[in-house]
Amino acid sequence: MSEKIIGIIGGSGLYEMEGMTDIKEVEIDTPFGKPSDNLITGTLGDAKMIFLARHARGHKLLPSEINFRANVYAMKKLGAQYIISVSAVGSMKEEIVPGHMVMPDQFIDRTKNRISTFFGSGVVGHIQFADPVCLDLNNSLCDAADSVNVTSHKGGTYICMEGPAFSTRAESNVYRSWGVSVIGMTNLPEAKLAREAEICYATLALATDYDCWYEAEDDVSVDAILEIIKNNVANAKKIIRAVVDMIPAERTCSCKDALKFSIMTDTKTIPEKTKQDLDIIIGKYV
Repeated sequence: MSEKIIGIIGGSGLYEMEGMTDIKEVEIDTPFGKPSDNLITGTLGDAKMIFLARHARGHKLLPSEINFRANVYAMKKLGAQYIISVSAVGSMKEEIVPGHMVMPDQFIDRTKNRISTFFGSGVVGHIQFADPVCLDLNNSLCDAADSVNVTSHKGGTYICMEGPAFSTRAESNVYRSWGVSVIGMTNLPEAKLAREAEICYATLALATDYDCWYEAEDDVSVDAILEIIKNNVANAKKIIRAVVDMIPAERTCSCKDALKFSIMTDTKTIPEKTKQDLDIIIGKYV
């Protein structure tokens, strides 16, 4: 049986988890530059864990400044089979109360300035992305939330905006008319890159506010969001600890072979440097 390796992308406090042992800090270089921060590795139960602070420790990076390619590449380089992305979101539905967890299964892309593919530089690929999260991993997250009595919502659509400003009220109401469940600024580039890297990916979204559509509430304030985020971290840790035992070491989903029929370029024409840079991603196919 292969080793179970689970990546967590989220806040810098998540790796301070009771029961984790063999904690190390790892500095990684990638062909795409440095990831957001050094990665923290350790052991939790029967799994190797890899933690990365998405915005860097101290929350120093804007969503548009995050090097998403380097982050996912670093996870792949350390052997991650799974990525659980923990992120704060605004609720677009009244039943998703601030403090609830959401495990979305669809995305809408409203970003403008993000590189969200490893392809290019002489190699063309087109992944299947109709179902943008790993449904097996998503189901495990939902089961884990139920097992620790954390209120969660299974499925729904996450709309990823550019930021860093929050939505106007008009935008918020348009997104609600589309049936969107939550709004955030980070997860869609991650999901696309994780699929290209053949890593199972799912989101644990922490609802922090009702966005500005909900006029019974005050408009979004940073202080209020930070307080709810602080209160949600304990529940996120409970879910992560519970889900570790539910995730199998051997994957049976299609994520592990996502590139099998995706590379369109004649492999003989791919530049050697591109092959070297992307070896851990496309190497088994070229």
